[in-house]
Amino acid sequence: MSIIGGTLSRYFGLRFLGAVLTVFAGIFVLVALLDYIELMRRASDIPHVSALLVAKTSIYRVPQVIERILPFCVLIGAMSSYLNLSRRLELVIARSAGVSAWQFISPALIVAFLIGVFGTTVYNPVSALLQERSKRYEAELFGRNLTGYGGDGSSFWASQRSDDGLAIINATSSRDQGIALSGVTVFTYDQANHFKQRIEARSAVLHPGVWQLMDARVYELGAPPKNIDLFSLKTSLTPEQVRESFATPETVPFWELPTYIKIAEHAGLVGAGYRLQFQKLLARPFFFCAMVFLAAAVSLRFFRFGGVQKMVLSGVGAGFLLYVLSKVTEDLSNAELMHPVAAAWLPVLAGGLTGFIALLYQEDG
Repeated sequence: MSIIGGTLSRYFGLRFLGAVLTVFAGIFVLVALLDYIELMRRASDIPHVSALLVAKTSIYRVPQVIERILPFCVLIGAMSSYLNLSRRLELVIARSAGVSAWQFISPALIVAFLIGVFGTTVYNPVSALLQERSKRYEAELFGRNLTGYGGDGSSFWASQRSDDGLAIINATSSRDQGIALSGVTVFTYDQANHFKQRIEARSAVLHPGVWQLMDARVYELGAPPKNIDLFSLKTSLTPEQVRESFATPETVPFWELPTYIKIAEHAGLVGAGYRLQFQKLLARPFFFCAMVFLAAAVSLRFFRFGGVQKMVLSGVGAGFLLYVLSKVTEDLSNAELMHPVAAAWLPVLAGGLTGFIALLYQEDG
């Protein structure tokens, strides 16, 4: 019996893994195709654009997009594998041999946990690295066309004070954790907060005590615009403060997050986003297991009993509600209304307990 149980466990585990990989590959290809088409549309006005560079820019940022929907890959993969097993009556045969539902899902739980560990320790650092490379390629593509930046409508803001007065900095794109900016606009004011000038630059790089703005155009009251190849703007910002304003926690690899958290705390910054990201990555293996519980609760029903479509829709709806809950807790944590640990682990507990209780009720009454 133990030999049969081990064989069935490997079989169920491999079926689940194959379904998850199939869903992942399908979504990856779809997202890559759509992103490539959109990037080609944005680059259509640039002369002599390289299709290879556009493809590299697109393919390098797709992994981080897919990382956000990995839980849905696990959910849909688990539902697909269990529904196929039920449709082919393999679950019926397994049950007749004395295999319980808990033995069905144990291999999937182990595989999902291992996928989560891999996603946190390997996939996340690789996707963060590729995202930074994608930003460099995008800067190369749209370096002389500022309208190409910020295609997703996002922008970054920061303010600083120096001996020259106040400066408000806006950038449509950042890389190297905020040290290098693109599509930069700076509004400067004197010590009495009177407007002095507006500076638009293709890019900016932070050096100790100064921002170096490349290909700058300076607008001053009562004077014609001036083009300056290299404009120096004094700053009191440190790299830690710049990261807090311009760097997104998703671009920091998992293994570097503890260092960033310590740096932010040492500099007297909040760093809630880094702590939340770190806790979310730690909770990822358990979050995938929660998705398996939800999928099993709606997918183990026999086809001959009917109502499979409603069960599938309820599973997708439960996954969507869990995603909404995770976004709400994330926003509360970023607003410092919830501790990052609670914000990261609450969706895991809610999803896992919901699926476990539903499955327990179905199987054991």
